Amino acid sequence: MIYIWLIALFVVYGICPTWLTRVSSFRVQKRVNGGVALTFDDGPDPVYTPQLLDLLKKYDVKATFFVIGSKAEKYPHLIQRMHKEGHTIGLHHYYHTSNWFLPPLVAEWELERSVRAIERITGSRPAYYRPPWGHINIWTLFMQKKYKIVMWTYILGDWNASLGVDRLYERLMRSIEDGAIIVLHDSGSTFGADQHAPQNMLQALERLLKTAHVKWVKI
Repeated sequence: MIYIWLIALFVVYGICPTWLTRVSSFRVQKRVNGGVALTFDDGPDPVYTPQLLDLLKKYDVKATFFVIGSKAEKYPHLIQRMHKEGHTIGLHHYYHTSNWFLPPLVAEWELERSVRAIERITGSRPAYYRPPWGHINIWTLFMQKKYKIVMWTYILGDWNASLGVDRLYERLMRSIEDGAIIVLHDSGSTFGADQHAPQNMLQALERLLKTAHVKWVKI
């Protein structure tokens, strides 16, 4: 009997709030007003993030990075560079942990520790938050006083290296519509990702930036 109650609690605490945000925009942002927003999760990465920043600088594109707090502390020079080059820096937990398995106080600790790390590096307090995997729990739905929760319009599966450059480029092209928020990843070190997948992302993204005439905006 206790297992049934635990499963029911898990569904109410995590599955239902996540489902609600996936089928609606309840308490989350899924689009921008005008233009297309490129967002990048799971960094900073010492190999791929510098290449990505070089690429964005080359095409004069501003983006939004949802960074891991522990990686920000490890690679503060990359956070400083993002900030200096005019990108928006948001939160993606201190570790890449799902809200489904975090009690409220632990989730609060993950975010506040990340905030302090980024604030020490940049001097600015992050205002935006994207939960890892897009997993919401009941507690995270009531955080608007502290952070704006940003989800996405399109998530393209670029963490899977077998997708390849051509198919990823095609998905990127299909995602270009006014108001879209697109998720990509500048690190392959998180659970479920392929280590070298960001290399495909960089190639596909450069093809897109070369060919697409888009108003790129940051969140």
